[in-house]
Amino acid sequence: MDIDITRHLGKGQRDVSVREIDGREARVITLTRIFDGDIDDVWDAVTNAERLPRWFMPVTGELRLGGRFQLEGNASGDITKCEPPRTLSVTWEWGGDVSWVDVGLTAITEDSTQLVLEHVSHVPPEFWDQFGPGAAGVGWDLGFVGLGEHLAGAPAIDPEVAPLWPTTEAGRRFVAHCSEGWGRASIASGTDVAAAEAAAARTVAFYTGQDVAPDSD
Repeated sequence: MDIDITRHLGKGQRDVSVREIDGREARVITLTRIFDGDIDDVWDAVTNAERLPRWFMPVTGELRLGGRFQLEGNASGDITKCEPPRTLSVTWEWGGDVSWVDVGLTAITEDSTQLVLEHVSHVPPEFWDQFGPGAAGVGWDLGFVGLGEHLAGAPAIDPEVAPLWPTTEAGRRFVAHCSEGWGRASIASGTDVAAAEAAAARTVAFYTGQDVAPDSD
């Protein structure tokens, strides 16, 4: 994959917060980015089963309100809200856990669209302390790279090559940039600076195929 990461660095806005879901504390990560493309095209890119494999991953199921989807080798879930071309909400079921993903689109101009992705989950405290918001956040950042490339007319991703991109020089730089951004968002939400920076470093190590240093605590 030949990706010019300068087209993607500094494009995302990251926020971290807490919300109560089902009587339990849930972590909320929010990633916002403006993409080139009109709102209808961006909506189609993120909901069309024929386009999703070109930048994200293959999907099967009934892609409609009330339907159920399965991402190949990844999460499955139910489509709980679908209001084209502005709002999509799904459950995100992975590893025996259920979380919630909301996508909102807003037309900025005729040729640019803001996408806001919110992922809400009950995260075990020890996992949050180890990796912080970047554990899920960097994954969505990488997805946004794929979407940006796709909307710019790049060839479809190779599903065998794409997972290895974070281990390349450009990929490592991008992952580090994003993880540091999630670390700053975590600090802004009230996390201790040293703890947030250590979690961000462990997230970089995880995504780039390095050994993850244990939590010193």
